[in-house]
Amino acid sequence: MSLPLYPGPAPDARPPERDAFRVLVAYASKHGSTGEIAAVVAATLVEAGIRADVMPAADVRDLAGYGAVVLGSGLYSATWLRDANRFVRAHRAALAGLPVWLFSSGPLDRSADLDDIPMTTHVTGSIDGLAIRGHRTFGGLLRDDAPEVAAGILSTHRTGDFRDWEAIRRWAREIGAALG
Repeated sequence: MSLPLYPGPAPDARPPERDAFRVLVAYASKHGSTGEIAAVVAATLVEAGIRADVMPAADVRDLAGYGAVVLGSGLYSATWLRDANRFVRAHRAALAGLPVWLFSSGPLDRSADLDDIPMTTHVTGSIDGLAIRGHRTFGGLLRDDAPEVAAGILSTHRTGDFRDWEAIRRWAREIGAALG
């Protein structure tokens, strides 16, 4: 399924004031890995001269003051976490008027490094009707010593850090260039 792309500002629209323009990088993370990705996305935007705030999706009360949103979630059984879906439902009207990028994290292998993995049908269903500028799936992280992970999961899933930090920074720089 192809995503409707955000058309961007009208040709005669004034760009937002650079000093006032802020990007929200919101995330839903079960064990912290997706939050770490969000922090790197925000830091990369800041390095590009764009003001960025990073926070858990569950903590966002409104989108006033933001000129764009990046939303990420861990994937579990091809589904985004509840907090990411709640974020979309709670802020749907505001998201409809903003450039929005999405990311998912979760494959416990290097498949995300080899090819762009499309959004799962569960994710596309939650964002239906929004004009999304882009989506990326990044590898996930499963620590073999994570006390919060059930032993059964550790016996059936690969452990390790499968996040490609340079790919994450490159994607964030693409967002920065699109906003710049």
